[in-house]
Amino acid sequence: MKFGLSDKDRKWAENTWGKIQTKLSAETDRIGDKIPYIPKDGKYTDVGEKSIGWWTNGFWPGILWQMYHATKGEKYRAAAEGVEKRLDAALNEGERIGHDLGFMWMLSAVADYRITGNKKSLERGEHAASLLAGRYNPRGKFIRAWNSGGKEDRTGWIIIDCMMNLCLLYWASDVENDPRFRFIAEDHADTAMRCLLRPDGSANHIASLDPETGELICVFGGQGYGEGSSWSRGQAWGLTGFALSYFHTGKKEYLDAAKRIAHYFIASVSGTGFLPLVDFRAPSEPVKYDTTAGTCAACGLLEIASHVPELEKPLYINSAVRILEAIDHRFCNWDSGYDSIVANGATAYHDKGEGGCAPIIYGDYFLVEAVLRLLDKNFPIW
Repeated sequence: MKFGLSDKDRKWAENTWGKIQTKLSAETDRIGDKIPYIPKDGKYTDVGEKSIGWWTNGFWPGILWQMYHATKGEKYRAAAEGVEKRLDAALNEGERIGHDLGFMWMLSAVADYRITGNKKSLERGEHAASLLAGRYNPRGKFIRAWNSGGKEDRTGWIIIDCMMNLCLLYWASDVENDPRFRFIAEDHADTAMRCLLRPDGSANHIASLDPETGELICVFGGQGYGEGSSWSRGQAWGLTGFALSYFHTGKKEYLDAAKRIAHYFIASVSGTGFLPLVDFRAPSEPVKYDTTAGTCAACGLLEIASHVPELEKPLYINSAVRILEAIDHRFCNWDSGYDSIVANGATAYHDKGEGGCAPIIYGDYFLVEAVLRLLDKNFPIW
């Protein structure tokens, strides 16, 4: 949709889109169907060689399909198709897949099918949706997060991230004319709204539920600072995920949930120059930003803006633009010889490894989607 940007904001978006095209054209020539995650010394390695089932492996083809849709550049399509074929090893050859099938195949195979009509891509998407539906607990009415690991019993775990994966089920329900997939998605969204979303619009990252009843047992800090904290990317997952659930279902309670998280997110970033902290409730020192939370939240804010009355739109549109401009000014690297655009992402508050403060592929994906949304050039990939 057209957002009615001011001349200044439109000029920024158009200028940024030009820089995105230059940067990603060079990156695609270098990377092709390799699968990037976090660059080392300014260059991406191929994470697919190490873990073809890694949860972020759909974001590069997602970028490529957005670029192909906007520019019709054949090299983007070719590279995206190459990654999609490589992901068959995760889908069909026994690697244990977790809950992030939407991130992986919505942005690759389903995007391919929607744009090109590729029947093999349709089959891949349907297969992935069936695997995600297989994680559903019908008594507890939730989709289980992660698999078993270490001493933790994760049988009843749900996480806010999974709100973004529900689109795969909504799509499968439509394409197969089978409401079962939508029922599962709605059940999970309802449970997440009850157990993860707080009254003030903040969200827990992880909740442990009784797998026999779905009753809430306890919550965990997860990738945030600690229990009771407010991990900013979790807020972004919830904000965008509930907005998309409203888009697919028309259920007002999902839009209301998205707006509640959005208001909390906007209030939180307004005090930090529209740059999101890794956790909105962490101690004031050290200052840690997570740009990936910002670019994802911007997409969610623009999704909300497409569904609310005219008088409400400016709050969400202007907030999204302020976040994106702040990230661009402070953290974007437009050097075409350097892989990745958005620096200073964070996988988790306490991560002291490569994901503690780094460019991460999904930060770039959501930047591209958000800028294309502002210019009414995006492919509605979710």
